[in-house]
Order: sequence, then structure tokens, then C-alpha cells
Amino acid sequence: MADVTLHIVEPAQKPVLENLLQLYTHDFSEFWAGREEGELQEDGRFAQYLHLDSYWAEAASEEGRAPLFIRTEGYLAGFALVNRFSHSGLPVDHAVAEFWIARKHRRFGVGLAAAVKILGHRPGQWEMAVARRNAGALPFWRKVAAEVAGRNVEEIDRDDGHWNGPIVRCRV
Repeated sequence: MADVTLHIVEPAQKPVLENLLQLYTHDFSEFWAGREEGELQEDGRFAQYLHLDSYWAEAASEEGRAPLFIRTEGYLAGFALVNRFSHSGLPVDHAVAEFWIARKHRRFGVGLAAAVKILGHRPGQWEMAVARRNAGALPFWRKVAAEVAGRNVEEIDRDDGHWNGPIVRCRV
């Protein structure tokens, strides 16, 4: 697996994460065709990520929120946002809210190594919700779940006002 390290994003590093979220939103915007989400604002940027400040709020650690930078070979390669929000409505200890790897580092095991480390360092019930239009992410999260949880993996498909897409759940 790729040489990957994870680092908590400190409050002073929030502008760096905001920059990465612009790239993430750009990548993700193709899944929002025909919808209002993902439109550029007049300043040429995408809208700010709504819940970003909550990752540094006073109760963030009690709420299981963790903003993480992903590095490979010492270089910034992506980020992950972890929280406890359940898209399935079932109990969870941890959930991957957002996960992004720069295109340069995709397909070289960086994302897999990072995701395995993220899940592997936090025991409990995990959930990774995959937007239905982001079909390429589903095999990735299935592979991550199998890597960290073996056969202890389930998949739920939801299509309602709460979520639209598969949800991979595993116990680590």
C-alpha cells in the first residue's frame, strides 16, 4: 500500500481545507447535472461547505467530528471529514462525511491506504454513504470495508428524502 499519513486539520489550516473543498466540489459537480447544487458563484468559486465550522466547534470531538489531511510521501494529497451522521438512520459510531484524493494520487493506492487507516484507527460501527450518481465510489468503499472488517459488511440502498444511494456499513 502507498505511504500515507493522516493529520488532524488545525483551526489555522482551515483555509487550506477550504481550498481543497473547492477542488472536491469541482470533481463532484458532474454528479449534480440538472440540479442547483454545484453552480459557480459570481466570484468564480463554489459555495462554502455548510458544516465546515462545526469541525472546530467546542463540542466537535464529542460529536465525533474530525477533519483530516491525507498526505503521501509528505505531500498533501487529499482530505477526509469524519462525523457520526447516519444516512441509514441506524446507529453509527463513525461516518465518512467527505473523502477526496487529488487526481494525481488516484489509482495508486493512496485513497485505499488512507481510508483503511481512518477506519482502522476508530473501532466501532462505520457508515459510508455513496451518492447514487457517484457509481465509481461504491466499489472503492466496498473494498475498504472488506479490508478492515472482512465479512462484517452490509449494504443498504436508500432512495428517499433522506438519502439517495447505497450505504456501506461495517464494524471495525
